[in-house]
Amino acid sequence: MNNKVNSTVKDMTTGNIWKQLIVFMIPLLVGNIFQQFYNTIDSVVVGNYVGKDALAAVTSTSPISIMLVGFFMGMSTGAGVVVSQYFGAKDTKSLRRSVHTAIMLTIILGILFMIIGYLITPVMLRFMDTPNSVMNDADKYLKTYFLGILGLMLYNMASGILRAVGDSKTPLYVLIFSSVMNIILDLLFVIVFKLGVFGVALATIIAQFLSSFVVLFILFRSKDVYSLRIRELCIDFDILKKIVKIGFPAGIQTAIVSFSNVFVQSYINHFGADAAAAWGVYTRIDAFAILPLQSMGLSITTYVGQNAGANKKKRINDGIKIALVIAVVITTIICAPLVIFAPTIASLFNKEALVIAYATTFIRVNEFFDIVACTNQIHAGALRGVGNAIVPSIVMIFSFVVFRQIYLKIVSMLTSSIIPIAWGYPAGWICCSIILFIYFKRHKIA
Repeated sequence: MNNKVNSTVKDMTTGNIWKQLIVFMIPLLVGNIFQQFYNTIDSVVVGNYVGKDALAAVTSTSPISIMLVGFFMGMSTGAGVVVSQYFGAKDTKSLRRSVHTAIMLTIILGILFMIIGYLITPVMLRFMDTPNSVMNDADKYLKTYFLGILGLMLYNMASGILRAVGDSKTPLYVLIFSSVMNIILDLLFVIVFKLGVFGVALATIIAQFLSSFVVLFILFRSKDVYSLRIRELCIDFDILKKIVKIGFPAGIQTAIVSFSNVFVQSYINHFGADAAAAWGVYTRIDAFAILPLQSMGLSITTYVGQNAGANKKKRINDGIKIALVIAVVITTIICAPLVIFAPTIASLFNKEALVIAYATTFIRVNEFFDIVACTNQIHAGALRGVGNAIVPSIVMIFSFVVFRQIYLKIVSMLTSSIIPIAWGYPAGWICCSIILFIYFKRHKIA
């Protein structure tokens, strides 16, 4: 093993900021597009070849799966920040210890989450007021999904390590492979073998394990400073504390926010299976619209983390401003056609008129609010990059849980219309963006 890094790794502490952020973001964005694409194919295949109830089962269960996966993603963010800071500081020994601690932590949490997810599925579905016509398929889909969650977690942690040292291309290539495999297996299991929602879940977990195997193989075969070696796998408790300090608040925030989305889904479910299916269509479409701001949020975390390790304060502040401009411009370009062609896009998932009508309404009342969300994603990502995970977590929990639930409760009492309920997401985004914007105006993070 040598102490050099290969050409895919990017030192973001010097050079043109615009170019570095865009070049680093593009593989993240393309990778996220592929990931959402195969998630969307799940919905398209099920909605067209199984039915609207199966579509609702696959899409409406997302808040439950994200609740656990989101907690882990927060922890992986913490690991990525720690790795990026050691990389920026050129501390090879600590870098290696952090990489091996992160992977070992993933294995432990993966087994734990598999058990927890399987056990809580029936309880959460009842809590979410899942329609009876959807219940059996939703239970089958989620339980199968959780049995394969370790593959997803290993892929995300290993990819996060590569991104932390500036390599956003390798995770992209692996994700493209995984996406193609998932789509092929979806079509095979659902259309040919008639396995329904179980087939969709099975396709997903097989693709996830394949992707985790490939990216771990790459790390084990690597001769660079961040390479994996079985004999070095361990839990370094000093490094674990740093990972938890950054990752735990982010993870708790994501888990709590996802749990609050269960409430949003329950409000939508009151309007029946058509509304539940349509809300699932909207969330799948919106998942594409928010990719630029999410990708730039991840990029600015790595960028800020490396520059914080190198103690380059001016570069940090300049990068935050540039990242915000990039995210807003790209998100605006994406949202416009989604609003214009909403009925056509919705009809790709299901042909029933009421489902299309509901989905069109959800898309058109919500999509442009994604532009507002750019500010909270960039500011939160920057704060995590300097190791301050507490502030964005508190603000997001307040905005997306407390404020949003108060809003939903009030509007549900004042009106029987579904449109104000659908505004629950944007209401939280606006609140969060305002608070973080004020925080940035009053505090220097670097």
